[in-house]
Amino acid sequence: MEEQIGQALREARKAQGISLRSLAADTGISASLLSQVENGKSYPSVETLYMLVSRLGVSLDDLLGLKVRAPATGDETEGEQRLPASAGDTGRPGLLIQRAADTPALTMDSGVRWERLASFDDGLVEALLVTYPSGASGSAEGALMRHSGMEFAYLLEGSLTLILEFDRYEIAAGDSFCFDSTRPHLYVNHGLETARGLWYVVGRNAPEHARDRLADLVAQMGVGVEAADAVRSLGGKGVE
Repeated sequence: MEEQIGQALREARKAQGISLRSLAADTGISASLLSQVENGKSYPSVETLYMLVSRLGVSLDDLLGLKVRAPATGDETEGEQRLPASAGDTGRPGLLIQRAADTPALTMDSGVRWERLASFDDGLVEALLVTYPSGASGSAEGALMRHSGMEFAYLLEGSLTLILEFDRYEIAAGDSFCFDSTRPHLYVNHGLETARGLWYVVGRNAPEHARDRLADLVAQMGVGVEAADAVRSLGGKGVE
């Protein structure tokens, strides 16, 4: 899978006419490390991966080669079963079932593991099962990261330290949290047990039509015009 990620990053870079050295300079990583990542010889950190995908404007599905095509009629393709919407509900996506044995996964340099959960290819939501082994961190150097979108998470087991700007929060199993992902942040597992949780990143790479769809849903829920406007602004600003 790491070779596939590296190949996808290289293809995205070349498709945009960006040189390896230029991308390395833009993201603050060395050209040699970027070359190793693209050739599948080195695992990126969470921080490095987010910087690369934000600069290239690609999603996790893009990297894993899981772009969703037109809804199928029940046939299974690449471990996913896509079923059409129910009668009278053709304006909404159909059902997508991702089989456990076919869940795409990516392991970072520190052992942090992302498992991509079933989600529609509208760029609106990235759904992940995330694992942080004991001692693992999203950044080997302890640098905080930020990216567009909003982050929602629920910790299933273990514990994590969330560093959000200048504050630290201890997250235990059963805790849930959310924040604006443009705020500098970092996760570290200082515990002795593996930490595992569900993560949903909303709007990190969402196209305008997807943000409008979510904003309309938010407005229909009666949460207010300000909330709907905030949703529409998601995905419009990458890592700085």
